[in-house]
Amino acid sequence: MNNQPKFAVFGGGSWATAIVKMLCENLNEVGWYMRSESAVDYIKKERHNPNYLSSVEFDISQLKLSNDINEMVEYADYLIFVIPSAFVETELKKLNTSLEGKIIFSAIKGIVPESSLIVGDHFFTNYGIPFKDIGVITGPCHAEEVALERLSYLTIACDDSKKAQVIADHLSCDYIKCKISDDIIGTEYAAMLKNIYALAAGIAHGLGYGDNFQSVLMSNAIREMKRYVKKVHKMKRDINGSAYLGDLLVTGYSTFSRNRMFGNMIGKGYTVKSAQMEMNMVAEGYYATKSAYELNEAKEKKKAKTPIINAVYSILYGNKDAKNVFKNLTDKLD
Repeated sequence: MNNQPKFAVFGGGSWATAIVKMLCENLNEVGWYMRSESAVDYIKKERHNPNYLSSVEFDISQLKLSNDINEMVEYADYLIFVIPSAFVETELKKLNTSLEGKIIFSAIKGIVPESSLIVGDHFFTNYGIPFKDIGVITGPCHAEEVALERLSYLTIACDDSKKAQVIADHLSCDYIKCKISDDIIGTEYAAMLKNIYALAAGIAHGLGYGDNFQSVLMSNAIREMKRYVKKVHKMKRDINGSAYLGDLLVTGYSTFSRNRMFGNMIGKGYTVKSAQMEMNMVAEGYYATKSAYELNEAKEKKKAKTPIINAVYSILYGNKDAKNVFKNLTDKLD
């Protein structure tokens, strides 16, 4: 590994754009892969992403842009993946260059549908990347507030604390504070689950439930998250920490939350397809709901008690009436 490692971000959405912005605060050159050639050309000419966080203006001399994923993998030592979980394997199939020796960090908050694995496990199982070379970047942090340079916090998780610290050092700046963690599995599952709970909060809002109910919903959600994460990876962790409860709260309550927005539309009567078309953004919670539900059900007698996840699943995938589902859910919360 170089004394001055090279970094590349893979993805063209708002969170990818925000991470590129953070890295540009500390590096002279940042690699950036986007599958859209027109988006790459636009950024080179206009100096901002045409579709996401368009207020962020880049110094083009700092960016090594490409729509060739192989070129970017060969360029960088640290590869930060920010492609939506539903599409990450489609992009990885384009690879004809080796990932051997690369450090992989995921800022993807979801489960890869082709393998039903969180992203770190997917890289380990299907691409042979050792866990010491895999890490996670999680919140609580919204891309929109990074664009506004509002003080935000990140948690960087990796089995190898030195590699976590390298990422932390290169993302930290005046408006970004980072801490490191060794709970790579727990933080990655929490990042996936909080999107489901934010979706539930949005559905509740769309149905007309108020702040009193929302507080009960979030209180139950963090306890449900604790039960779920403990089943998949038992270790000592403080579920009230920023990477768990903090990330849940900001995603469940913020007006910037696409998952809450998606849920709000569902609560108001939108179909899944119409809500997705209206948003023109990927709400990771939609895909996460199916994966989280099916993974838990597969455990049979060892499954966690998950009434909120079950309720959201029945609405999104069971075509159940949201109003009736939430009426039943209210009797299961305390």
